[in-house]
Amino acid sequence: MSPVIRGILTILLLTCSNVFMTLAWYGQVFFKSKIERLGLFAVIFLSWLVAFAEYCFMVPANRSGSAEFGGPFSIWELKVIQEAVSLTVFTVVVLVIMRNETLRWNHAVGFVLLVLAVFFIFKK
Repeated sequence: MSPVIRGILTILLLTCSNVFMTLAWYGQVFFKSKIERLGLFAVIFLSWLVAFAEYCFMVPANRSGSAEFGGPFSIWELKVIQEAVSLTVFTVVVLVIMRNETLRWNHAVGFVLLVLAVFFIFKK
């Protein structure tokens, strides 16, 4: 598989992983009315089940993308890509699905700084 295809596959898998991660971490806040009758242990267990799906995408993403396994990215690059994807997915989920927060100027500045982090991590 070419490095470009592996890179695209890695980003797609990271995106899927982060959808599940966002639901595992914040879904219990969003779905509060549907799960509030459950105890804390049950909510934690449900979050772990969702997180398992996250790992089913995250592990192959890291293996596909890592230079250690023939992928195009260093471990540093993978981490920064993961953070950029995570913040992007989180933003889309909050604005489109949860709709309980607004995007403010300081969030935009944070995104720009994250893009700069990606730039500097990839700079040779």
